[in-house]
Formats: sequence, structure tokens, C-alpha cells
Amino acid sequence: VGPKLFQYVLKVLVQSVQLLYTLLRIDQPSYILLQNPPGLPSIAVAWVAGLCWGSKLILDWHNYGYTIMSLSHGRSHPLVLIAKWYEKLFGRLADYNLCVTDAMKKDLWVNFKIKAVTLYDKPASYFKETPLELQHKLYMKLAKDYEPFKPRAGSPSADRSAFTHRDGTSGSVVKSRGRPALLISSTSWTEDEDFSVLLRALEDYERFIKEGAKLPALVCVITGKGPLKDYYNGLIQKLHLKHIQICTPWLEAEDYPLLLGSADLGVCLHKSSSGLDLPMKVVDMFGCCLPVCAIHFECLHELVKHNENGLIFRDSKELAEQLKMLFLDFTTSEGKLHSFRENLRASRQLRWDQSWDQTVLPLLGNKE
Repeated sequence: VGPKLFQYVLKVLVQSVQLLYTLLRIDQPSYILLQNPPGLPSIAVAWVAGLCWGSKLILDWHNYGYTIMSLSHGRSHPLVLIAKWYEKLFGRLADYNLCVTDAMKKDLWVNFKIKAVTLYDKPASYFKETPLELQHKLYMKLAKDYEPFKPRAGSPSADRSAFTHRDGTSGSVVKSRGRPALLISSTSWTEDEDFSVLLRALEDYERFIKEGAKLPALVCVITGKGPLKDYYNGLIQKLHLKHIQICTPWLEAEDYPLLLGSADLGVCLHKSSSGLDLPMKVVDMFGCCLPVCAIHFECLHELVKHNENGLIFRDSKELAEQLKMLFLDFTTSEGKLHSFRENLRASRQLRWDQSWDQTVLPLLGNKE
């Protein structure tokens, strides 16, 4: 009830009381670790709770809340300016600050005079390459609900998917000849990811095939939920693609890493609102040794090494050309996709718990 600003202020006040009440009922912690964003009102509430307990507050900066607000309100909106002041104030009041890129570490110091330690996002241990047997089980499960995973016309079988089948002689799972390539992207369907870039690239890919390019059919899976999903589903339905199938499933938590570990290529359209954070979806894809095509922004090079573990593009035309180049020989060991995957396997990147032990525990004096 009332003006929007009044509703917003009232919501923040109610949430503050609820959160503080909930926090003060738990056992006293030595540290409060809080990810920002979202930080309004949780940073202030956590700081007050820390004062009551004598606990230390650790802020984990994954982005800036005020830059996300500016996507819908504009940089000069009073709420955005208040949010910026708020983050600056409580960032200085925190006992420790972590951030996800060296670029953000520099920005926090230059603009906020906040000293932070870089703790790169790392994949959890369950993000890894999926064995062929598990791939087949996943495809068969998804085929019950999603048409692109069902075997193509002319090859019906009780134990066959669009990508794999069980050999009748040996009983082992094999990849089907002439199988489509599997491309996956994940999103929260928000303003900082323009999926029309991918849709236009897929239209160009379809045109390449019609013009005679020896490219495989393509299954494009876009996972996630969010406010713009219906809008983009409407755009997808208007496409007339013969060689490309697109589906937007909501996967069970245990199926998402399995699908990443089964795919041929990942696509990331995340454009940071601040230009200073890195997309967690790419971190998870790399954990599964899945090469990536990612849209360019300022500090992406801290994660995606162009032409080493993936490719960076700036628009739909460039993405379409990259898809054409990568999928021309995607099933052979001579192709770029194979070399990218080998580079990811060889990199042996740290997992989340190892990274935490190396970076954060020394900061806390190894007390925990």
C-alpha cells in the first residue's frame, strides 16, 4: 500500500527486524560470513549482530548491489546512490573483505578505500566430466520430458537417446554416429544476460547448414528460472529452425553438473553490471572440463583464456563463426574443442575447499 518508495522502505525495515531476530537466536559464532550482493539490509543487520556477539564480519564481494540496481533505475537514481553509500560504509566497517577478481580488489581500494583479498570462485568437487554410462542414463531420463533428447526418427529403440545408445552385442554404451552437438547455457533470465545474442547466432548457424556447410545438427539447452524466461521463450517459438532444437528445462540439482559434464560446448552471456565479477557458470563448466564461448567484458580474461580454454566473442556474428569453427570437426581429436578440453584437464585447477584453505585460513590466523 502506498507509493513505491514507501513500500520499499517498509520492506527493508521489516526484513531487518526479521533477520536480526533470527540471527540473535542462533549460537554465537566467531565469524559471520556474508556474500554481497544481496546486501540490503543484510550487511547492516549482520554488523549489528556481530556487535552484540563480539563476532567478526567477513564480507564476500561477488559484485556491487548498486550496479545491479542501476540496470533498472539508472546510475543517478537516489536509491542507487544510497545503495552505493551503504555498501561503501559497511564494507569499511567489516573486519575482512574477500572479492572474486583482482580487478574488483583494485576497484574496492581505489573507490571505497576497502582492502580486500582475492578469492576466486572455484567449482565444487561434484562438477566433473560425466562417464558415458551416466550420460546415457541422464539422456534417457530427460528424453521422457524433452523432445530434443529423444532418438531421431528412423532409429527407435528402448535404450537409445539422441546422443547415445547401448550396443546390442557388448551391452556397453556408445555415442551414436551422426549425433547432434550438445550446447548448454545457464541463466537466471535477468537484464544482465542478453539471450537474443545466442538466438541470432543460432539463426546464422542454421543458415550455414542451408548454404552447404558440413555441420552437425545442434541441441541447445538453456537451464534456469527467472523473470525474462517467458519473454525469451516467446522469441524462441518464433524461430524457424530445422537443424537446431532448443529447450529450456529446469533441471534437478543433481542433474545440472551431470549435463555440464556431458555437453560439447558451454555458452556464457553474462555481462557483469560492474564489469568486475566473473560468471560462476563458467567456473562450474571448467570444473567439468567443458570448453566455453563467453561474451566479452572487462575482467573476463582472469577466467577465460582466449584460444586456450575457450573463446571470447563480442557479438552474435562472432559467436556464430566460433560455433561454425568449433563444430565442423567436434567429434575428432584434431578439433579445437578437443584441445580446449585437454587444456582444461591439464590445468588441474583448485577446488573450492582447497582454495578456501590456501587463501582464507591464513587470513584468519588458522584459528578455524
